[in-house]
Amino acid sequence: MFMADITGVRVLYTGDYSREEDCHLCAAEIPQFSLYFNSEKMEKTIRRLAEKTLEVGESVSGFLVKKAFICQIMALDDLHVFSQLSTENISQRITIAYNGAFGVLKHRLKQIFESVESLLDEESEGPAFRVHEWLTVKYESEKHISLHWRSDPIRDMVFDSVIISILLILILITSYC
Repeated sequence: MFMADITGVRVLYTGDYSREEDCHLCAAEIPQFSLYFNSEKMEKTIRRLAEKTLEVGESVSGFLVKKAFICQIMALDDLHVFSQLSTENISQRITIAYNGAFGVLKHRLKQIFESVESLLDEESEGPAFRVHEWLTVKYESEKHISLHWRSDPIRDMVFDSVIISILLILILITSYC
């Protein structure tokens, strides 16, 4: 289907690929109209954020929750009241088979990361150290170490790089034996 405009006469062509003769329709007259849009956006603050009246240009900190085309800005503490979302902290722990020297691991991680601090762990009473104040590496036995961290995207990336370092050390140890 297409529109042809020949010397001021507009014709809508519809070809249906049948053996019947093609149908030519005149174009419909469409009245002109204009649309105007307001480009301002408004969101509603609720509960704790709505307690204080904001001045023009003043910023607000919270979560923008969009549900059924309605936007609301709310504080983290109010998230569970007005939505089915909740916030959680996940503590993770993994135990890895590691038969290398614990000091070698600490030395290698000091070469990679800015902050590697020694710790005295009261629970296992064995050597331990912390990488970037987030990830704790504990010496569990001659053949095992454990890693502890609170999960979030950045800490998980630090954990991934520590795991890769441990695996590379293990590969080097086994290749020399």
